[in-house]
Amino acid sequence: MESTYGKFLEIWQVFAIVAGGLSFLAAILIYIINKVRLAAISDYKQKYDYLATHETKMLFYSIVAFALSVTLFVNTVYHDTVKLSVVWFFVRMFISLTFGTLIVYISWLLIKYVYPGVLEKKMKHWRYKPRINKKTGNMMKLLSEEEEDVHLDEGMQAEENVFSVDYDVWVDEETGDVKVEKYPGHLMAYQCNSCGFKTMKLVKEEIVITPTENTDGEMIKYYECVYCKAKRSKTVKVARLSQTESHYELPAHLHFKEELKVNMVTIEIHLSNGKTKIYEFGSTTQASDFLKEFKLEEE
Repeated sequence: MESTYGKFLEIWQVFAIVAGGLSFLAAILIYIINKVRLAAISDYKQKYDYLATHETKMLFYSIVAFALSVTLFVNTVYHDTVKLSVVWFFVRMFISLTFGTLIVYISWLLIKYVYPGVLEKKMKHWRYKPRINKKTGNMMKLLSEEEEDVHLDEGMQAEENVFSVDYDVWVDEETGDVKVEKYPGHLMAYQCNSCGFKTMKLVKEEIVITPTENTDGEMIKYYECVYCKAKRSKTVKVARLSQTESHYELPAHLHFKEELKVNMVTIEIHLSNGKTKIYEFGSTTQASDFLKEFKLEEE
């Protein structure tokens, strides 16, 4: 038994060292590949999209690979002590899994609650970095919300009005060349099956079966397209009532003196569950319109 256990430990020692090294190498490679892929993208809008869709995922993969390498390397320490009994092998295994799990869990918390702020700064950097007209080499100007409407069709304007999509319009003032870039908006809206724009908004909810503390309820949600006025509805379940409910209220109107001197309006909403949502606008009018839509959405 002892000789068999001893041979197993020797094989396990080699396996843990090799696999741990490969896992550590994989963590570094994932991190480097992510940076190289981002650097290889020349278009600023595509850099923004890459960060939005891949940055967090690639970072987490790298952390998981690193945590696995730590777990395996810890499984190689105190080799002489582990030889004494199989019990020590499982003790070491438990400790190593605890280390790996803690690394992943703490990293997940940081990625979920801290990193979004860092990522948002990176994305803003590429979103608002001055564009260069590839045809002429001229610097392009980012138009204000009021100036850009002339370059957007009615459907695009409708998407912006319901805050489901945000468009940036860059113009080469010398040649008149225009570049329109599409970004996600602040509020949720659905793509309309009729016109194709993301302007389908929730307009009314009707409870047909009232939920209780013991049974689920049923609700009909009515949607209407802000642009083409198409309508649809769907039935959803309503969760049974809980003993405690949380809610919050938003100010109904914003007003500042000397409006022309306002460069940016930031709305910070603190929810009762501890989460915080931050929205930025170029004018108080946009912020006021947003609050009306946001309050309607949350009712």
